[in-house]
Amino acid sequence: MHIISQNGDIRDAGDLPTSTDTSPAKPYSVAPGEIAIGVIIGRASEYFDFFVYAIASVLIFPSVFFPFEDRLEGTLYAFTIFSFAFLARPIGTMIFMNVQQSLGREAKLTIALVLLGFSTAGIAFLPGFDQIGTKAIVLLALFRIGQGLALGGSWDGLPSLLALSAPENKRGWYAMLGQLGAPTGFVLAAGMFAYMLAELKPDDFLDWGWRYPFYVAFAINVVALFARLRLVSTDEYTHLLEDRELQPVNAMELLKNQGRNVIIGALAALASYALFHLVTVFPLSWITLYSNRNLSEFLYLQAGFGVLMAGSIVLSGVVADKIGRRNTLGTLAVLIGIFSAFVPTLMKAGEAGENIFLFFGYILLGLSYGQAAGAVTANFSAQYRYTGAALTSDLSWLIGAGFAPLVALGLSAHFGLAYVSLYLLSGAACSLAVLHLNRALEIRK
Repeated sequence: MHIISQNGDIRDAGDLPTSTDTSPAKPYSVAPGEIAIGVIIGRASEYFDFFVYAIASVLIFPSVFFPFEDRLEGTLYAFTIFSFAFLARPIGTMIFMNVQQSLGREAKLTIALVLLGFSTAGIAFLPGFDQIGTKAIVLLALFRIGQGLALGGSWDGLPSLLALSAPENKRGWYAMLGQLGAPTGFVLAAGMFAYMLAELKPDDFLDWGWRYPFYVAFAINVVALFARLRLVSTDEYTHLLEDRELQPVNAMELLKNQGRNVIIGALAALASYALFHLVTVFPLSWITLYSNRNLSEFLYLQAGFGVLMAGSIVLSGVVADKIGRRNTLGTLAVLIGIFSAFVPTLMKAGEAGENIFLFFGYILLGLSYGQAAGAVTANFSAQYRYTGAALTSDLSWLIGAGFAPLVALGLSAHFGLAYVSLYLLSGAACSLAVLHLNRALEIRK
């Protein structure tokens, strides 16, 4: 038998806790918009960290940490270390789920964001290869792993709570709100590096200027920590999270009972995650190596396209509520597959072709990424949703985006841009295959 709870959920009667207490239940209600603010703040701070490191991997790290290699090989080495965070992220999720079970959600979030801030600040103060040799590379890798562990531990359940709290006919709209953190973080990071490049002499930029965005990232993490703690530590959020059964479970238990859904969630939006770095990080590396374009102006251009991406994310919410999340993701996977065929032509067509590539790439990225989070949690039953959403998000990033800059630059440099097309096409094909196998991506009630 099913009953409808006060918050509108349809639940099995057998799933509801029994109680002899007949006193009126205390109502706990938080507007979806307030939850969305917490999600955007948290994600924007994480993405700012993310893109500061990504941009530095192209502009700074080859010269500072790999001066013994040519520019291409140094960038490939930097992208290799860049991927370490994505490898560490699911491990961090599993570790910090245990921390939450032992110490609570607030302690977990505090420890994770302190680790993130420490790792980010550590990179800012790190001497280069010329000062301490290979120790600099080892420390850079360790700090990057620390960032990945911390990002895995920073999962607060707010995106899942937002999806579950959204009105039924507005779920696509509310699903996209948290995704706005990506373009926000990117615009800030790209704009900051562009300004530093334009205003500083090259030697000053390589010596100390590049460190400033990492200091800013540390400060933003502190602000985001208090903003998120203010939300998750309140009685209202605690009771909402508990009522929706958004609590951690053992990872092995999750994989045993919901392994199929983990795989589906990780692969459903693969086209979007593959495209993510191919229009943000990869073009910057390509321009740096093979073009005479002014890097500061190019970063400002990318920041402008980041604003376009934000608008496309907003549009994705409208579209998903009209035609459904599954249809939206499927349609965008097809369009991304078509777009992949034009990568070589556009990237070889000079500034005009590169700009056209970025224009359509950021639009497609915004439309697809805007609903990628909805695909992550759609299939999980209530008790597994909290841990399942975190792990599937980690795996989506690992499979789709973690190695994308390394693979794209390596393939294009050694075999040609056509192989970048094949890489992106494979992500679109994988998404379509998974969406075809799974016709129940909408969140269960």
